[in-house]
Amino acid sequence: MRIAMIGTGYVGLVSGVCFSDFGHDVVCVDKADQKIDMLQDGEVPIYEPGLDTLMAKNVAAGRLSFTTDLKAAVDGADAVFIAVGTPTRRGDGHADLTYVMAAAGEIANAITDYTVIVTKSTVPVGTNRKVHEVVTAANPKAAFDVASNPEFLREGAAIDDFMRPDRVVVGVESDRAAEVMAEIYRPLYLRDFPILTTDLESAEMIKYAANAFLATKITFINEIAGLCERVGGDVKEVARGIGLDGRIGNKFLHAGPGYGGSCFPKDTAALARIGQEHAHPMQITETVIRVNDEVKKRMTEKIRDACDDSFNGKTVAILGVTFKPNTDDMRDAPSLTIVPALIGGGAKVRVVDPQGKAEGEALLPGVEWAEDPYEAAKDADAVVLLTEWNEFRALNLEELAGAMKTARMVDLRNIYAESKALKSGFESYVGVGR
Repeated sequence: MRIAMIGTGYVGLVSGVCFSDFGHDVVCVDKADQKIDMLQDGEVPIYEPGLDTLMAKNVAAGRLSFTTDLKAAVDGADAVFIAVGTPTRRGDGHADLTYVMAAAGEIANAITDYTVIVTKSTVPVGTNRKVHEVVTAANPKAAFDVASNPEFLREGAAIDDFMRPDRVVVGVESDRAAEVMAEIYRPLYLRDFPILTTDLESAEMIKYAANAFLATKITFINEIAGLCERVGGDVKEVARGIGLDGRIGNKFLHAGPGYGGSCFPKDTAALARIGQEHAHPMQITETVIRVNDEVKKRMTEKIRDACDDSFNGKTVAILGVTFKPNTDDMRDAPSLTIVPALIGGGAKVRVVDPQGKAEGEALLPGVEWAEDPYEAAKDADAVVLLTEWNEFRALNLEELAGAMKTARMVDLRNIYAESKALKSGFESYVGVGR
């Protein structure tokens, strides 16, 4: 199959590379000359484990290429995927569809034969029908169908998620479009991965419902963690106890400093807005958003308590600032709430993160960047574990504590046991939900 992928951001690039590895002929399109130049030179503009190797393999095989020429890429394509950004619109929380509709208009003027136009971007319910209207208005003679194909990629594990998905969701309105999509995903169908074919609206809703539910699980266990701290329970044991129930499951039950990233904050806000527009408030989702913000603030207070109730004049080492490990993504990361609060309170903040510096330098002004945890902790009053990178899971705690002015650990990911920290020389240890 011939595929054009419009947009080389996280979703577009990962999807395009993986489709080419299926054996399809894929052209990835972007308006940013600099990004396309990088890709043509074999450089990957995002951090995703294994993506550079897979991209190089398929470029060498002649199945994958990059261009700024949308018309040339779309001409003769069996399917054109729209994978542009849908950021939260300022003021109302809704997804901004400006880039999606602009892409739809350009595609309309470029298709020359029957084409399936596939929305890969996360879009509100009803967007695919609007895409159909935009294409028809721009090119009334165009032969096309619109399909919805939401992505479910976890940053840091995106290639495995694409190649071994829990499910593939395809929303279509014609048998012809369904056949094209089935051929595109045939390698997964042959390996018995579930392919769910449904209508457009259901496909759009599945994406938002899935992310809102996962965000709810995270927020629920964070609320339970807060209560555990008051009553003397251990949230790790509670999470294990409820996670063994097959109806609940153990995933997304890890207490911490709140969710962030490119999907959950944006998609929960958009779902809440969709509910408001249709006079059906999404009360659980709205509460999840509010509680998640409160969780981040509560983590700041934990750190303040560890610093004798004041940040002024204190040095705090922060281990990890990306919203999760194995990514360089800083979008809505808890660090963007916590670190400015420390600096605003008068603290000197040192930061170490394996991939966070590229984005973090602009987003976290006023911090010092260290090369490793031990450098960050030198003469510090407290060390805070904020992102659970593997590099932070097996630290030499004796060396870490020995480098500090006052050896206090605030473990917001519950990586270490209090007994181990105290035995290693820390004078105090604070976890979450313990």
